[in-house]
Amino acid sequence: MRLPNVNLSRIIVLFFIILSGGFCPAVEKQTLNQNVDSTIAPVFADSAMDVMPVNYNDGPHVYWHNDTLATVIYLCDSVLDKFDIAATDTLRFYGLCWDGETEYKIPVGEHQVPPCEYQNVSKIFAISDIHGEYESLVDILINAGVIDDDLRWSWGEGHLVFNGDIFDRGDKVTECLWLIYRLEQEAIQAEGAVHFILGNHELMVLRGDNRYVNEKYLDGIVKRTRISHEDLFGPDMELGRWLRSKNTVEKINGILFVHGGLSPYVAAKEYSLLEINDAVRRSLDLRSSQLAFDSEAQLLFKSRGPFWYRGFFYGVEDDYPQITGVGVSSILSQYSADAIVVGHSEIDSVSALYENRIYGIDVSLEDLGHYEALLWQDGVFYRVEEDGELRPIE
Repeated sequence: MRLPNVNLSRIIVLFFIILSGGFCPAVEKQTLNQNVDSTIAPVFADSAMDVMPVNYNDGPHVYWHNDTLATVIYLCDSVLDKFDIAATDTLRFYGLCWDGETEYKIPVGEHQVPPCEYQNVSKIFAISDIHGEYESLVDILINAGVIDDDLRWSWGEGHLVFNGDIFDRGDKVTECLWLIYRLEQEAIQAEGAVHFILGNHELMVLRGDNRYVNEKYLDGIVKRTRISHEDLFGPDMELGRWLRSKNTVEKINGILFVHGGLSPYVAAKEYSLLEINDAVRRSLDLRSSQLAFDSEAQLLFKSRGPFWYRGFFYGVEDDYPQITGVGVSSILSQYSADAIVVGHSEIDSVSALYENRIYGIDVSLEDLGHYEALLWQDGVFYRVEEDGELRPIE
């Protein structure tokens, strides 16, 4: 666990706006030149009597009124703060309550949809099913050299893949999201890349299924603002806009990355990777009545789709059998791929199946006490252990 040794009750989250010639902190608002069109002002803060009995930290959550006006809300030691911000370029802020020195940047405007195919990548590090376990995620990323001790990108031109399920169960989901958000920007500057593949728990949260949401998130900002949990990640919220730009399946150096798997039922539709990703994006915000009559979305979102399929590991009674080696070969051939990397189905250790054509990377943090990951480099797949040690997968 590598968190700064700070007193949470003393940390003030500072928000900044890019101004012409620099930026200005909120505490200096009264000194701003009236001709400057970027301002920041606190418009709400809880009194001490309103503090919840349990100390919660959450956020920030950024609501965009339009392309230039945002409202930011966050909890720090269960005190709710809200800020209105006008921005013309980039919003910057420091800290997630406990993290007062790291700068985060939010660009104004829509997020660009990333490609779904990449070639000539020097090295790939893949990890899956984090479920809000921030400290364990940070540990393996540092030990493997993907980030440094200051949690900054140190993977150079390499690619880092989060293969779904950052959400649910754990109590540091928001911290994980903002870490990935920042690393994505830092990787681009180093000519590397961060990939966020949507998993079934991203799908659940975005569509309002809160069965596995940690109670902290339902008892904190949700109760204080009466904004539903799914709406904190809606299409008018910054994290929601960012998540909706992400893909469901990508191919890097001929390796497919998908959370659950590509089933024969999806492959039979002869969807391209681009068509799968576009169809999911189109369907994420369908109402239940619309989804009920959309056969394409139903296939993609249910048990035979890329979020939930487990057929590489076992069959599901009355639904589908475990896939055969011939079936795996057919899917790989259809997508001109050499291997598929999946999470979702928990295994004892990162390992290969079907003659090294399927790689499972969802390991049990509860059982192991730490995460494992997958590294591809120079044509070889390695298991990355907690201390960063590499073990070739044979």
